[in-house]
Amino acid sequence: MHIHILGICGTFMGSLAVLAKELGHHVTGSDANVYPPMSTQLQAQGIELTQGYDPAQLDPAPDVVVIGNALSRGNPAVEYVLNKGLPYVSGPQWLADHVLQGRWVLAVAGTHGKTTTSSMLAWVLEHAGMAPGFLIGGVPQNFAVSARLGDTPFFVVEADEYDSAFFDKRSKFVHYRPRTAILNNLEFDHADIFPDLPAIERQFHHLVRTIPSEGLVIHPTTEPALQRVIEMGCWTPVQTTGEGGQWQARLLSDDGSRFDVLFEGDVQGTVEWDMTGQHNVANALATLAAARHVGVVPSLAIAGLNAFKSVKRRMEKVAQVHGVTIYDDFAHHPTAIATTLDGLRKHIGDAPLIAVIEPRSNSMKLGAHREGLPHSVVQADHVVWYAPANLGWDLAGTVACSPVPTRVCDSLEAIIAEVKSKVTPGTHVVIMSNGGFGGLHGKLADALR
Repeated sequence: MHIHILGICGTFMGSLAVLAKELGHHVTGSDANVYPPMSTQLQAQGIELTQGYDPAQLDPAPDVVVIGNALSRGNPAVEYVLNKGLPYVSGPQWLADHVLQGRWVLAVAGTHGKTTTSSMLAWVLEHAGMAPGFLIGGVPQNFAVSARLGDTPFFVVEADEYDSAFFDKRSKFVHYRPRTAILNNLEFDHADIFPDLPAIERQFHHLVRTIPSEGLVIHPTTEPALQRVIEMGCWTPVQTTGEGGQWQARLLSDDGSRFDVLFEGDVQGTVEWDMTGQHNVANALATLAAARHVGVVPSLAIAGLNAFKSVKRRMEKVAQVHGVTIYDDFAHHPTAIATTLDGLRKHIGDAPLIAVIEPRSNSMKLGAHREGLPHSVVQADHVVWYAPANLGWDLAGTVACSPVPTRVCDSLEAIIAEVKSKVTPGTHVVIMSNGGFGGLHGKLADALR
């Protein structure tokens, strides 16, 4: 079958393409913006990419068109599909029908940490010999691919609350019907499709309604929004993590790189890994609870975590030049920025730390999180913000009250000049964006050389 994917370079759609190819289909796709890591992965898989949405790519007609949620009415390829009556489907629906049917689905949902936690869980199951399938919105370094079918009924999926397609405004995750569900955390996000936090809570409740009574819901004790979701109705056993929960961590180092794991008060083992930050400790506890639900004993799961290598673009060390370390990170929400910088600060001690931030997500472009930005960066010594001409709101005015020395730049060249003027050997530079950021990481490394 010939499957053509519109919006193929999105992390979800690119992963879907890999699964479709593995199932034996002829897969092609197109996107407006083609950038790594997804473009690199697709080319390595031999999947043909077209830049742009010219309807000519749909002639001869594919057997089915999978339409990504970034595409809307008015897109020339979408209009062609509708006018010609070509068969089309959303990505989540295709995944549910052709991959997840009849499998034990382990879903990881939440505002933050979905990609990292689903990568941890897939790796822990792999380490335990369970050969799971997975679809992850990033490239886990333990696997070097973002999706695979796997050899057993177990399938780990990053479960996003974003909408499914222009013709299906339900959250993606309502299609997945998990048996094991991690609800990591819940804050207001995706301001382009949700009016407020209660609207997102309602979608999470729709997810909870699909989990069988023989399944398991895992969530931290510290999230009031998730507590409200559960109180709307839950027909499934629940396990909790964190303070006062069944799963707890006893820190052995401030940066979260070493901690004991306790289940119902009993020590299960010690995690010693390369990860940092309290958020990753929380991700680990949820992972251990989910793994135990499918039969992985905590001691074996902890051994898997100790060999976990994180995800590309999640505090990924991408260069070291003349003693300056450059990291690539995906953080695009004030909470994610704050927790990521806090983890790194505890890891590097008093070493100089510069954050370079592009407010690129749809919510950021709408200014939805701007009040949280000035104080999200308190752990940095200097912050460089990128304000392109089309941002649409006053970033400089917003961050003027930040307690950290701040510079707002309108070009990559200005950012590079600013960072070059501030770094000394031993400085750590974190570049934060949920896009390609114009290849800033490589350009900065070259400039420092």
